[in-house]
Amino acid sequence: MNARLRSVSLLAALVLSVPALAAPNDDVAKPVKTVVQSVRYGKDLIALKKFGGEQQARFLLGDAWDKASEAQRKEFIELFHTLFAKVAFPKVRDNFKNLSAINYEPPEVKGDEAKVASTIVIDHPMKKQELKLKYSLAKIGADWKVVDVAVLGDSMLTGIRDDQVRPLLQEGGWDALIKAMRAKADELKSVQLK
Repeated sequence: MNARLRSVSLLAALVLSVPALAAPNDDVAKPVKTVVQSVRYGKDLIALKKFGGEQQARFLLGDAWDKASEAQRKEFIELFHTLFAKVAFPKVRDNFKNLSAINYEPPEVKGDEAKVASTIVIDHPMKKQELKLKYSLAKIGADWKVVDVAVLGDSMLTGIRDDQVRPLLQEGGWDALIKAMRAKADELKSVQLK
């Protein structure tokens, strides 16, 4: 009887530990789900808090990040997030008007980096679409933050870096980059983030 009680206790301990083992995956996927839902429902400022600004900036700027002053770094991250939210979020919301479903795959975690894949089903009256997205995340302190998203295999940050950031840096360094970002932010000042 004692051996049977021990085996039942062991089985109960294993069953109870399964949710605890699954919890890290929930922690990884939660920022992605928060970003998607926040953007969908117009809560842009909540979505922005789930992005890894420094990690994004390091990728976008490469060696130029290390050469920047603390003030330049701070302004770049603020401007980048503001511009990204004002340009990209309204487009995403427009696509989500016909959202049918979002299916997430289990996260792939390697140390302090993770990937979360999802399939977004858009049920537009003219054409049903399935978009495959893969989010890249980084663990910053105790939290996971979204760094990049690839749509159909194309990295959002790579496109921004290659098409916008690098040409401005090559043209006139930090001054040209920040000046262009300030001008774009000024142009979009009527777009309010909520």
